[in-house]
Amino acid sequence: MNGSRIGDRWGWALLLCLCLAWCSMAEAAKIPVILSTDVGNEIDDQWVVAYLLVDPKFDVLGIVSAQAPTLPPPSAHTTYMVLLDEVENRLKMSTHPPLFEGSSLPLENANTPRPNAGVDFIIQSSKRFSKTHRLNVLMIGAATDVASAILKDPSIADRIRVVAMGFKGWPDGGREFNVMNDVNAWQVILASNVPVVVGAGDVCSKYLSLTPDQARNLISAHGPIGKWLWKEYLDWYYRRIKPTRKNDFSKPKIIWDVITVAFALGMTKQEVYPRPVLNDTLRFDHPQTERTITWITAVDQKRMWTDFITNLDMYQRTHAVGIAATGAFLPQ
Repeated sequence: MNGSRIGDRWGWALLLCLCLAWCSMAEAAKIPVILSTDVGNEIDDQWVVAYLLVDPKFDVLGIVSAQAPTLPPPSAHTTYMVLLDEVENRLKMSTHPPLFEGSSLPLENANTPRPNAGVDFIIQSSKRFSKTHRLNVLMIGAATDVASAILKDPSIADRIRVVAMGFKGWPDGGREFNVMNDVNAWQVILASNVPVVVGAGDVCSKYLSLTPDQARNLISAHGPIGKWLWKEYLDWYYRRIKPTRKNDFSKPKIIWDVITVAFALGMTKQEVYPRPVLNDTLRFDHPQTERTITWITAVDQKRMWTDFITNLDMYQRTHAVGIAATGAFLPQ
């Protein structure tokens, strides 16, 4: 009898150890990310924030609000308030990764950082990572805060990887909103030893465009969060696209920034090229170099949207935001 009880105790202890080990391995397998976002400038940032926070494959360490000259000053505070509203009021997260207000001004030059709590957080968070296990910094707005972290602590190049939406295409680079908002910052990043991945506008346009019908059928019936994301899409469409199109709804809205999430999840194709230098005209120069840049060339958008909707539904079933519908229309 006593031997049986001792055996049961050892069995339960072994089971507990196995469970703890499995949980530890599951946490270690998550994709570690920090997001830098100018959320509120367009609607694609809201989709990215939701995707990262509802997908259990990600370990979101924190989110930094970025500047954008199209928003009321101080613009990083404006983006911070939009970010806070999404996380706490839309996603209903009572506990969530820390949120930081970044710089509201671009770099004054390519040598001087813009210090703030978000920059310090990026540096401190990176210190538990290494060349063989890097922290992914997803950059879907101005590059100011990420470049400031590199300038403040150049050793961060051994611990992070930058995954950004920016530029028009390869091999020219070109004038694109995120890059235009801090050219000095992009020059700092490209001149550093930080591994850089870019999802450019031409690839986003080809793979991540949604017409109003496609966006509605994809997400509008998927719980309160899906309904809200659809409303954000529709409001943007009527403000920025519909006024010039009369009753033509064929022109899509590009969900640009989600390309960074697709890459982190292994849902893209990419090529590795010699790393260019960004000149002041926002075009690339291509000197001889051993350093490289990873350039996204394609996105498996059907797989990505299915993953997003699946995790959005699951999140809403297990959190107090309502019951989500099932089944998604996948854009062709």
